[in-house]
Amino acid sequence: MWPFGRRTRDDIGRRGERLARGHLKRRGLKILATNYRCPRGEVDLIALDRSTRRETGAETLCFVEVKTRTSDAYTSPEAAVNPDKQRRIRKVADYYRLSRVATEGLNLRFDIVAVVLRPDAEPSVRHLPDAFR
Repeated sequence: MWPFGRRTRDDIGRRGERLARGHLKRRGLKILATNYRCPRGEVDLIALDRSTRRETGAETLCFVEVKTRTSDAYTSPEAAVNPDKQRRIRKVADYYRLSRVATEGLNLRFDIVAVVLRPDAEPSVRHLPDAFR
């Protein structure tokens, strides 16, 4: 860490991902993978949402992109998940599902967790389920 108290971009991102994992766990999601990498790209979190079984008859596999910022004064963190990033996440999801038999029959969902770490306030964590298709 920077000796004068400044946080690096990596420190901010890791803290945001840690807060996002805790938030999702409290909402009942089971974290299956963090920082999943494959030949098609990377996704921050893969989680299983068992609560959808009652509504849809199947559990839901969630691919979660975490965006962390120190301010949302100019734009929201989730705005950074543009169509190009969405396309890359969908490719990672396809690879993950094709490489694992256990994902057969599961619903698929793409979520965003937006984290704002203001220096003068408690962190803000917003979960946006089914943020894109």
